[in-house]
Order: sequence, then C-alpha cells, then structure tokens
Amino acid sequence: MSDEPRVELTPEAAALLRRLRESHGPLMFHQSGGCCDGSAPMCYPDGEFRTGAADVLLAELAVPGVAEPVPFWMSRSQYEVWSHTRLIVDVVEGRGSGFSLEAPEGVRFLIRSRLLGT
Repeated sequence: MSDEPRVELTPEAAALLRRLRESHGPLMFHQSGGCCDGSAPMCYPDGEFRTGAADVLLAELAVPGVAEPVPFWMSRSQYEVWSHTRLIVDVVEGRGSGFSLEAPEGVRFLIRSRLLGT
C-alpha cells in the first residue's frame, strides 16, 4: 500500500474552500459515479449530502487556514474504477450544472488524476 495521499488540493482549490468555509461553515466533498457534471466533485455543507454503505471516505483534507478537515467521499462503484489513482481537486472557470457550493462563484471543482506511484 502506498503512503501517497489519495486526494490532494491545488492551491486554487484550497483558496476557494477557505472562502466557501467562511460563507457556509464546515464542508464536505462527494464524488459520484455519474456522467457529465455528476462525475465532478460536489462540495456541500458538511453532512448535507447523506453518505452510506455505497460510499468510501477517501480522505480528510487539511486546508490551510481552516480548522476542521474536509472529508472527501466517493461512491464505491467510482472508487473501484479509480482505486489506482491519486485524485487532485482543482478549480476551473465555468459553471457546472450541479448543486455544488462553488457554482455561484462562476467556477467549478474538477478532478485531475495521476496513477499512484508516478
């Protein structure tokens, strides 16, 4: 098993999470196995998205300047496909069509990935 982090944040994603935390309180991510925007990481107030046996907690992301970690959940079916990758949460311009908290900011979270061990 690798000691590499399974999920990490770009500096831009961390900065956006700090702003969202100020407005919405503690946060969480969920990455589903859906298509289109359904496969983008969605950011919610912590606990607003109900997780269960069909989900895997991949990481507790430390965000500089935020007291509590941000849990990153993924649907188990999506995890089975991506289990060999390290996920990198980034931010790009443009609005997604989901309910993620960053939508009003005119940006959206995006996953970039890298094979573990590379």
